[in-house]
Amino acid sequence: MTARTHDWPAVFAGEVFAVLGLGRNGLPAALALRAMGAVVTVWDDQPDARAAAAREGLRVALPAHTASLTALILSPGIPHRLPKPHPQATAILARGVPIWSDAEALFIAVRRAGSDAKFIGVTGTNGKSTTTALTAHILRQAGMQVEAGGNLGPAALALPLLDKTGTYVLEMSSYMLERIAKMRFNAAVMLNLSPDHLDRHGSFADYAIVKAGIFARQVTGDVAVIGVDDIASRLIAAQITSRPVQVIRISGDQVADIYAQNGTLCDQHGAIVDLRTAHALPGTHNAQNAAAATSLAMAVGVPRTAIGPALLDFPGLPHRQARIADVGGVCFINDSKATNADAAARALACHERVIWIAGGVAKSGGIASLAPYFPRVEHALLIGQAATDFAAILGAHGVAHSVVDTLDRAVDEALARAQAANVPVVLLAPACASFDQFANYESRGDAFAALVHQLAARGPGGAP
Repeated sequence: MTARTHDWPAVFAGEVFAVLGLGRNGLPAALALRAMGAVVTVWDDQPDARAAAAREGLRVALPAHTASLTALILSPGIPHRLPKPHPQATAILARGVPIWSDAEALFIAVRRAGSDAKFIGVTGTNGKSTTTALTAHILRQAGMQVEAGGNLGPAALALPLLDKTGTYVLEMSSYMLERIAKMRFNAAVMLNLSPDHLDRHGSFADYAIVKAGIFARQVTGDVAVIGVDDIASRLIAAQITSRPVQVIRISGDQVADIYAQNGTLCDQHGAIVDLRTAHALPGTHNAQNAAAATSLAMAVGVPRTAIGPALLDFPGLPHRQARIADVGGVCFINDSKATNADAAARALACHERVIWIAGGVAKSGGIASLAPYFPRVEHALLIGQAATDFAAILGAHGVAHSVVDTLDRAVDEALARAQAANVPVVLLAPACASFDQFANYESRGDAFAALVHQLAARGPGGAP
């Protein structure tokens, strides 16, 4: 059930906002702020984006040229500190004007509208999107009012106003968390932590501090859910226990408050559901995601008995262990959202033998940490900027590989190699960002799916 109670009241009437960056977050945020009564100035460095905003009737001007600003809404991908701040962000900060995530603006707007809707926050290095979507799915299946968005799907400010019975489930990236000051989550989860976005945050320690900010301002009655399958998260769990909140530890493969063991999701009362029959949630990483979603859902009132059926009929996310097609006895799986080594490890762990397609713009640390999974790789097909570096690492570990540069060549060669070696799975899990050849991981995954469907249309052997 989705609650769209009524149009937003003028909660920001007379206030002035600037929005910098008019992509998936920025333009919806600007339109929402205007609908809430604000005076809005927008800017994007790309002329086409500015023209699109002008067609919406928005005032296009540099934020620094706008007086009496309440705040600057800065799109998540635009830095205001590291690695190099946007000049407009620097100018705004010099004036003492705060920089907000649009999620911060949503929280303030909801409370000003008089709504006590609950907020659930989901963060971690990997698993955020699945856990966000899964949590919202469980709430909907239980008949609750819910809206999901943030880093996943709709921009936070594009979500409708919910009344006191509703719940917002927001995926919170580190880029968003570093720009909240008042936002408080009734229930929040830190899934896991591994090095990521270090160019933006400076160090792993600083990245961890930003991520742990999801628990800031929680009070008695709030719930902090923390994965304990990595050292950094366990340290944060130890720190949180001194606060007046309920701490729930979760795990995908070891005993905790809510955990999975031998494929069964359990809590202190016993078994909840056999996850081996939840086909959209393979692997221990998804077992942890299921434990997180279960914890969050029960924190906002979903009955324990409603959890299992909802987990079993979760359809999964696009670009995350998505089965595209079987071609000539080979299953092609799209995990384009595996944009770093840790996410790729979770993807590889789901399969015994694969032809692996990897590469793009490498993250810090490359793929050296994936060595324990290399025995599962029959052959790696490497694309993008990282191909040469990845080839060197794979070669040092004796993993067969080819540099094919582009995704279309990789898909064609993958089928031939899989059939020749009787390998059941071709896995796209790039362990890289996509920006050298694609606009984002979604477009990379869509391209992969289209290529696989073309391959399937040729017949079992993939021949033209």
